[in-house]
Amino acid sequence: MYSFFRRLFFLFPAEDAHYFAMNSFRLANRLGLGNLFGGKPDKQAETVLFGLKFPNPVGLAAGFDKNALYLSELQALGFGFVEIGTVTPLPQPGNEKPRLFRLPKDKALINRMGFNNDGVKIVSERLRSFRNNKKNSIIIGGNIGKNKVTPNEDAWKDYDSCFRELFNYVDYFVVNVSSPNTPGLRELQEKSSLKKILTHLQQLNQQLSQQHNTIPKPTLLKIAPDLTLSQVDDVIDLSMEINLDGLVATNTTISRDNLRTSPDQVKAIGAGGLSGLPLKQRSTEIVRYIREKTNGRVPIIASGGIFTAADAKEKLDAGASLVQVWTGFIYEGPAIVKNILTP
Repeated sequence: MYSFFRRLFFLFPAEDAHYFAMNSFRLANRLGLGNLFGGKPDKQAETVLFGLKFPNPVGLAAGFDKNALYLSELQALGFGFVEIGTVTPLPQPGNEKPRLFRLPKDKALINRMGFNNDGVKIVSERLRSFRNNKKNSIIIGGNIGKNKVTPNEDAWKDYDSCFRELFNYVDYFVVNVSSPNTPGLRELQEKSSLKKILTHLQQLNQQLSQQHNTIPKPTLLKIAPDLTLSQVDDVIDLSMEINLDGLVATNTTISRDNLRTSPDQVKAIGAGGLSGLPLKQRSTEIVRYIREKTNGRVPIIASGGIFTAADAKEKLDAGASLVQVWTGFIYEGPAIVKNILTP
């Protein structure tokens, strides 16, 4: 059935189709039809990580529900967790449209969204409202970033603001310094810049947990697939040095290698991060590399090219504890979690 709707959705601009599809599913969910795709909870699929009990290991990566608008719908679809964001302190419109493009021949997307979001105060209020409904139990990650206009030397302040605002409403945090769509952001992946941001957040985490009489929030770092192994080593060394809770591997890539889509079409699309099937091998390689270098001591959430149960198993076998889908959701449809968990 979804193949029919996908052909229909693909007739329209990708970003417009995204919101139309999710708003349509919201209506279906309110009519009591949301659970048709999600399947029944399976105790055997539960995964405990960071002291959190995930209903299953299949989550939705950041960038899909940037503004925490569709959490009830995504919960109904059976996701074990949802990562909202990337959220920045101030609202920002992101880059000019069009900024999201499909590459059907490659089962891929290119996006240059540019951290478009409603700002942390509005998003935190939505999360507060969602949490107040006792029926809502999905695990939520908060993916945080800096505003485009914030210079890199002040980036830590933006991460601080987002961390404070979201602390009471998310179950874990992901620090995003690896999007290719905010100028200069990836420079923050250098070890000295990362250490400043992450050590500050860890101190803040301890302070806030004491203030609110709760445990510190697990804090992870999302890394790019385009890092050299030397740069990955720096990330690993820092992660272990400061006892970071884990890594998300990986974000989108700026590579355009080995695509089936015509070079002219790819060139016409222009800049942006590539996600989907072309990223699968590289992301798996990085997951495996991190697992081997750390002897499994740094937990990994794997993202990149996951469409099927076999794709998810590949990531888990490589060393991941959890997996995230995004592009696979677009191509496989609302039953993707059910299909991965019950192949």
